[in-house]
Amino acid sequence: MGEGKVMEPVAMPASAPQTRDVLGVPVGIVTMAETLDLARTWLHEDQSRLLLTSDSQGIYLAQTDAELKAIYQRAALNTPDSYGVVWALRRQGIHLEDRVTGVDLVSGLCEVAAQEGKSVYLLGSSPGVAELAAKALQSQFVGLRIAGARDGYYANHEEEEVVKDVAATRPDILLVAMGIPRQEKFLAKYQEQIGYRIGMGIGGSLDVLSGQVKRAPRVVQALRMEWLWRVVLNPKKISKVATLPKFAMCVLRERSR
Repeated sequence: MGEGKVMEPVAMPASAPQTRDVLGVPVGIVTMAETLDLARTWLHEDQSRLLLTSDSQGIYLAQTDAELKAIYQRAALNTPDSYGVVWALRRQGIHLEDRVTGVDLVSGLCEVAAQEGKSVYLLGSSPGVAELAAKALQSQFVGLRIAGARDGYYANHEEEEVVKDVAATRPDILLVAMGIPRQEKFLAKYQEQIGYRIGMGIGGSLDVLSGQVKRAPRVVQALRMEWLWRVVLNPKKISKVATLPKFAMCVLRERSR
């Protein structure tokens, strides 16, 4: 990080890619390679940026959560994280090669961090998971500096102390796995206090990277049935899946106006 310098949060850098509005959320028209190229540049600038993955659930929740929508709108980049968002963009004539998913982006960011000598802090998921994910990532990317790793299971009155502990490590990249919208609100609320260069909400990525949860096989992903795989592994995910048709209806209504 910079030499004791407090970095000012920024909303939208000059190098930001083209975006398209999806229900009030500016989604970047980007590939994974383009996203990582931007991240590499941002890691060498004394500014703090939100790099968020926008999926169908997050955008749908933002329709009734003004705070979440405002966070998406001021993020440096919202990547197209789900097939629902890719479909919504296709209805606007934008045909993306693929999604820019959270778990793949986490791996990509850690590889860039290792190459550039930057540090990563993993915050969230169940006790012990962040530590397991940290070990797995360090094994995969030689030289990766893990500033810290801890779970997201703490009481509300403990949050201030957690933030101080994270800030003390001065992480270049802060990856928060607390679920939508808690992770986005945490990153936005403490952006200036922690002073990360890149802050990203990563949902269940630590569970996958730690080996605690198996990711859907590529054939299942290709069939766009990853949502069903997640529900089979964890029936509690049904509440998230239930937002998919609601998101689709919102998009259809929006485009019919």
